[in-house]
Parts: sequence; C-alpha cells; structure tokens
Amino acid sequence: MKKSMLAGLLLILSSSLTLGAETFTLWEGAAPGEKEGTTPPTLELWQPAEKKSDTCLIVCPGGAYMGLAYDHEGKKIAEFFNSKGITVVVLKYRVPRREGLPKHMAAWQDAQRCVKFVRSHAKEWGFHPEKIGIMGFSAGGHLTLMTATTSQTPAYEGKEELDKVPCHVNFAIPVYPAYVLEDGKDGGNKEKGNNSPMVKDFAWDAKTPPMCLIHGDNDPYSPMGSVAVYHQLRRMNIPAEIHIYAKVGHGFGANPTGDHVGNWLPSVYAWMKVLGF
Repeated sequence: MKKSMLAGLLLILSSSLTLGAETFTLWEGAAPGEKEGTTPPTLELWQPAEKKSDTCLIVCPGGAYMGLAYDHEGKKIAEFFNSKGITVVVLKYRVPRREGLPKHMAAWQDAQRCVKFVRSHAKEWGFHPEKIGIMGFSAGGHLTLMTATTSQTPAYEGKEELDKVPCHVNFAIPVYPAYVLEDGKDGGNKEKGNNSPMVKDFAWDAKTPPMCLIHGDNDPYSPMGSVAVYHQLRRMNIPAEIHIYAKVGHGFGANPTGDHVGNWLPSVYAWMKVLGF
C-alpha cells in the first residue's frame, strides 16, 4: 500500500512539472528536396507547468543521422528542463540520411528552419527571442555545431516570410558530438582523434555563441572533438565550458551510469544560469 501511494505521489509530482508536448509541422508543404506525402519533420513544444525562465532550449536527439534516440535524448531532456521552468522544443529532424547529399544536409535544413520557427513564436510561447539555445547528442551534437556555427550560411533557399527570420542561436550545448574530426567524419575516430584536424563543416561565423561541451573519455567518437571545439572558441574569445568524464562512453543521455557523470544535466543548467539563460 505504501509503495503504491508513493508511486502515485511521484506520478502527480512528475505531471505537475510539465504540460506535455504540442506538435507542429516544420514546413509548409514538402521540405526541401522531398516529395509531397513524405513524412514531414516536426517539432514538439514542451511547456513547463510553472515558467521560471525566459529561455527556450531546442533539443536534437542523436541516432547517426539514421534514426532518432527520442526517449533518453529528447523526451527525458525536455522533462528535466521543464522541471526547471524552461520552455523546450524537441526537433524531430529528417532521417535517415538523404542519398546523394551530405549526411547532415536534410537535418541542417530542418534545424535552421526550426530556429526561425521558434524565434517567430517567442512572444506567443513566452520566451525572449534572443535567449534561444540548442542542445544535441551524438549526430545531434554535430547538428548542434552546424546550427551554432553556420547560421550566416543558408542551408536552403528561403521562399517564405518565415525564412526572413534570423536562425542564429544564443548558446549551444553539444553532448558527445560525433563527426567533428577528420579521422571520424563518418563514424568512430580511427586514431582516437589525437592528431586529427577538425572537419570543414563548421563556418565559425560571427554569430557563433557560447557553448558548454559534454563528453566521455572512453567515447569512440573521440572527446578530442569537443576539445578541438573548445580550443576554437577560446581562440575566438567566446565563453565556453567543457566537461569530460573519466571512464564514460557514448550515448548516456538522460540515463547516465556512475555518480560523477550523473550530474551532467545539473552542471549544464548551472552553466546556463551563469550566462544569464
């Protein structure tokens, strides 16, 4: 009886932290390069039951640009930040990779469109249009870097009024980003990333924002990719923070094992507050 009462109380507490998700179609008609009738990319709006922040966080699950790890790199992340009173958007970008295009192209188009869509709804959804961040995991971490460093490079030809809205983000959180270094540009790092240059995917333009990087040092997608990103941000005098966890591998998301890495989400939240988000 006591266990069932406790479970009921936990369920009530959990449901009080979030209002659940509302889904929006990202494009009017077919997305760029897609045929009518193709499953459209969408975004989920997760509003907290009690809003305590004028920030919005876009979340990009990972999945090698082949699928989406929606639960522990999407839904549970939204629930955590909703519990802090922050508005969250989970982006369900197009997968799998489109034949004949760079692995990230369709997803990058969706991410730029998502930022525009989100910024255009800032007043309606209750956040500041210049307090939009993006967090992504693995391939979604690569997509986060694409979105954060190349906002001045259009990923698609804009034909609608919405496409006039800026697509820069104000902060970024790449979590164990994949495909950052040349020796792992389409998979795990062959030489552990120790002596590899960064891929040329990222423009590092004038709108590149502050970042907080999260990685495990046993990750086959080398943490040296995150180190290289941190080094680049330092060279540009852009505020940055990096957490690399010992004996931690890939893909932990909202289900980390071990006490030290288990604190990564609160650490990110603390960083956001330090920067005014």
